[in-house]
Amino acid sequence: MYQVKEGGRFGFAFYTPELTQKAAERVRLENDLHKALDLDQFQLHYQPQVELSSGRITGVEALVRWQHPDRGLLYPSAFIAIAEESGLMPRIGRWILHAACQQARQWLEEGIDFGRIGVNIAASQLRRGDLVALTRDTLASTALPADKLELEVTEGFIMQQAAEAIPRLDALRQLGVAIAIDDFGTGYSSLSYLKRLPVTRLKIDQSFVRDLKAPQDSCAIIQAIVGIARNFNLQVMVEGVETAHQVTVLRQLGCHEMQGFFFCQPMPAGELTEFLEGQLAA
Repeated sequence: MYQVKEGGRFGFAFYTPELTQKAAERVRLENDLHKALDLDQFQLHYQPQVELSSGRITGVEALVRWQHPDRGLLYPSAFIAIAEESGLMPRIGRWILHAACQQARQWLEEGIDFGRIGVNIAASQLRRGDLVALTRDTLASTALPADKLELEVTEGFIMQQAAEAIPRLDALRQLGVAIAIDDFGTGYSSLSYLKRLPVTRLKIDQSFVRDLKAPQDSCAIIQAIVGIARNFNLQVMVEGVETAHQVTVLRQLGCHEMQGFFFCQPMPAGELTEFLEGQLAA
């Protein structure tokens, strides 16, 4: 049933013994996930965001990792969907927000300029009525200035739940935090909604960057997004940049802020601190 649902509506699938094995593994992973927070198994890695013209770090995105006792370091793709379905995502999201803001405050106290800290907000968090209060309380408890925090929300959820999402995003902007639309270009944005959204940045999805080698379609889409952003006075960040060729093409298309392995891989706070200190020294 789950296999069919993941593949879209009106499909079918036949039972195989492997499905039982996968289901059992999923149940075990869900059980382990329930214990992960209590056992302090989550950690954050941080990936810098770079302004091409100056080479300076304009922000860092906080990315959650799960140090599983048997399976090693797990990336979000291995457990976020299960966390959403099991109702654990709001609790994990609270931990991520607090840990990221706490680390950002520590960098400020150490005199390290990281720009802003980006935190992904899951759809289940935005649906809840306490996200604004949670953000306000987290900023207060960590003493992090609101303008140092950027919340990233996926385009798909905003467009599906626009009437519900816009008032909450408005309230978050009133706190002073920045709002970015993540994975932009993969959903079905309405320009009328985009004009009403209190966002400050569009993050172009990495799927367009991977296709830059061949089809002109990706270039046209990126160019169109840059044009929309300029008209709405929004900043543009490109994700998943991995090669010098991509940097050259994206620069020609008018993109000035980028994030990806070409510049720096996500790393634990200690390693990123050394990286940032090296940037300051340079």
